[in-house]
Formats: sequence, C-alpha cells, structure tokens
Amino acid sequence: MKQRVAAYAIVVESGRVLLPHWLEGPISGWTLPGGGIDPGEDPADAAVREVFEETGYHVVLDELLGIDSIVVPAATRLDPTEGDLHGLRVIYRAHVVGGELRDEADGSTDTAAWFDLDEVAGLDRVELVDIGLRLAGH
Repeated sequence: MKQRVAAYAIVVESGRVLLPHWLEGPISGWTLPGGGIDPGEDPADAAVREVFEETGYHVVLDELLGIDSIVVPAATRLDPTEGDLHGLRVIYRAHVVGGELRDEADGSTDTAAWFDLDEVAGLDRVELVDIGLRLAGH
C-alpha cells in the first residue's frame, strides 16, 4: 500500500468558503486548497504554499484542525495497478492576508472560487470539503 501525506487549508470568510476545482483525468470536484507535502517540507508550509499555488491568495494559518485518514482501494483509483492508497490529510484553518483570486497554471486544479456556505451542499465536491467544514465547526 502506498501512502500520501498532504496538507490543506479551510478558508472561510464572511460566510464564504474558498475552494479550488480539482481535475484528474475523468474525475473532478471542488476540494479544499492543498496538496502533497514535499520531502522535508513542514506541513504548515505546504498548506500555505498550496493555497497560493491553487488560488493566488497568501494565507496565515490560524490553527491545526485535525488529521484525516482515508484508504482508497486500488479498484477505485484512476490507475488500479498502483494499488491501494493510504492518504493522511493535515487540515488547518487559515485566513487570507494578501494576493488575489486566480486560477492555477499547470496544476491539478483548473479554477478557484468563493462559495456561500449554503451553496456547498449542491456542489459536486470531494468528501474532504465536508470533513474540513465539519472540523472548522460549519
């Protein structure tokens, strides 16, 4: 089984949540800004870096909300020959301190947007969004 450790931020301001749109092959959905931690990189630094890469915003982390663990069976992965995947997702609460909204270039997301919290239930989203909102008390 392979393992992937990633860091994410939940950014909720004025009743809106910041979400990038993840796109990988035929699979897509709105997700939390974040992604894989580079070798030797601190998870907090990875979360800040990923938010900027995917949304154009500079953020400050407010607190560690939790760590989520997920096992993705090989049969449900894009390439089942890669085997099962154990994902550890470090989730922080963050707030914007600069930058401006823009789409990621040459990454795993194709756009980013703010959504009213009451719109989220109607979005095509990955379960990480619901996990992050729950951890953040929304």
